[in-house]
Amino acid sequence: MEAQPLLDALSEQLGARFGSDGRASFTEWRQDDPRYIFLLARQDGKTAGCGAVRPLADSVGEVKRMFAKYSRQGIGEAVLQQLEAEARQAGYTELWLETRVANTEACRFYTKNHYQRRANYGQYIGRDHSACFGKFLTPTDAAELLSHD
Repeated sequence: MEAQPLLDALSEQLGARFGSDGRASFTEWRQDDPRYIFLLARQDGKTAGCGAVRPLADSVGEVKRMFAKYSRQGIGEAVLQQLEAEARQAGYTELWLETRVANTEACRFYTKNHYQRRANYGQYIGRDHSACFGKFLTPTDAAELLSHD
């Protein structure tokens, strides 16, 4: 899998910074289900970032394994925007995610991209070190709105 080096780098970074690599929360994956979305970003022909969405409920997807090999180059934002577009097409109306409170860079990144803090959900309920965010997905432009009439 071409993404494996990126996923390994993400896990290594999380493990070193926070004591847990996050792999356990990304074990269930259904490649043949279009509601499971995985994106790979390239820069100069090489893998540079990734991100995924998996279903939590009929209309709610969960963002997982967001990673940009090079920070502050727009890779993360490009991946997130494309995930949101594909999630909309897959029928999601909301995206939720979890990161650690101590991961201030990630918290700022999601806030900057219009995600708002929300109550912890699922396995994150009662975990003070978890910060959960959510965003309602709305049509991105008038043409998309008109196409639904």
